[in-house]
Amino acid sequence: MLLAKQRHRRAMLPLHTRVWGYIQDATVGYGYRPLRAGLWLTTLLACGALFFSTHPPAPLEAEKAPPFNAVVYTLDLLVPITAFGQDVAFAPRSTGQWLAYALTAAGWILATTVAAGISRAINRQ
Repeated sequence: MLLAKQRHRRAMLPLHTRVWGYIQDATVGYGYRPLRAGLWLTTLLACGALFFSTHPPAPLEAEKAPPFNAVVYTLDLLVPITAFGQDVAFAPRSTGQWLAYALTAAGWILATTVAAGISRAINRQ
């Protein structure tokens, strides 16, 4: 019911806000379907790991850097509250740098959405 209310309200908003509403609806259902965030996280993790396994970033300090792991590096970029040490030990270049920025932003957006969904679920009970 609340999801339908959000969708109805979206129709009356300005274009730029309506576009953001469509993105929220498609990705996490306005926070009412936080499990979608898990699917997005898994998809982004797979894409990032695939890219960084074929284009590994250079270590900032070769003698101090841990062994590079594309999955852990991508997870370190995506999940804002973890610190595996991979994201601060390596520096991607060109396309990899933009992908790292996008993964970091997506991780913060998904984490915020999941937190909102959890708090909404707690308030309902």
